[in-house]
Parts: sequence; structure tokens; C-alpha cells
Amino acid sequence: MNEKKLFIALIIGTILLLGGSVAVLSSSGTSAITVTQNAKVEIQEKTFDWGQIEYNGPKASKTFVINNSGSETLKLFNIKTSCTCTSAQLITVDKKSPLFAMHGGSSWVGEVAPGKEAKLEIVFDQTFHGPSGVGPIQRFITVETNAADNPKLEFNLKGNVVKN
Repeated sequence: MNEKKLFIALIIGTILLLGGSVAVLSSSGTSAITVTQNAKVEIQEKTFDWGQIEYNGPKASKTFVINNSGSETLKLFNIKTSCTCTSAQLITVDKKSPLFAMHGGSSWVGEVAPGKEAKLEIVFDQTFHGPSGVGPIQRFITVETNAADNPKLEFNLKGNVVKN
């Protein structure tokens, strides 16, 4: 009889744990973002070549500017990089995001008012992969938006890590 009660308790506990996990994961702040035709993304450049990146030199960095040329607030969220060696941070007029990387999620949402801009700062740590991490590299950063005509932005950076 005790084994039966234990078995039932384990099943109930498992169901509660799974239900709680689903509730927490689905309560992300980005789930309430509404797509709009009136937020417009303008970007002058989405690609950049660092050229030669000295392994023992300073970390490679690049800032991209994201403009909102629409009549409604542009929302930027779910920022991810293609490798843990690369971080991204979004800076708006009144907010600075946490550092984003390849893993993990965030409910952080950056807002860009009509006629304003945000800066996406990218930093590549060329020493992250150790001494054998030399040679050509290519990294991608994605940013989701509420703009109907541009729901996902992709930035492409490349370079060549060298040791002198």
C-alpha cells in the first residue's frame, strides 16, 4: 500500500513540476509584443569585415545603428549571437540591455521611439577559443522586431584571427 501511495505522489509531483516549468517559460515578456505595420526599421549596414584581428590585441568591436523611421515604437528583443565568444548589447535613448550571447533567453525589450535610433554594440573575443582559434571567423547576431516588414534582423561580421 505504501508503494502505491509513493508512486501516486511521484506522478503528481512530476505533473506539478512540468506544469510549473511550462508556466514559467511561457510567461516571457516578449510574448505580448504585437507586430505593427507602423514601426519601420532602417539600417545603413548589416555586414562588417574586421580584416586582420590580432590574437593578442584588443577585442574586436563594431557598433551598428538601428533607426525607427516609422510612426510607432519599434521594439527590439530576443537578441542572440552565433557563438559564445561574441556578445551583443543594445543601447537605446533610455536603456542599456544586458549582454547577450549565444545561449540563454531574456524577456528584455528595447524600445525605439519614432525618429530615434538604437545602437547594437558587438564585441568579439578572439582569445575565447584559445591559441588554436586562429584563422577566418564569421559571426552572426540576430535581433527580432515588432516591424511587420522586418521581423528579424541579421548582422554578419567576419575577420581573420592572426598571431604575430
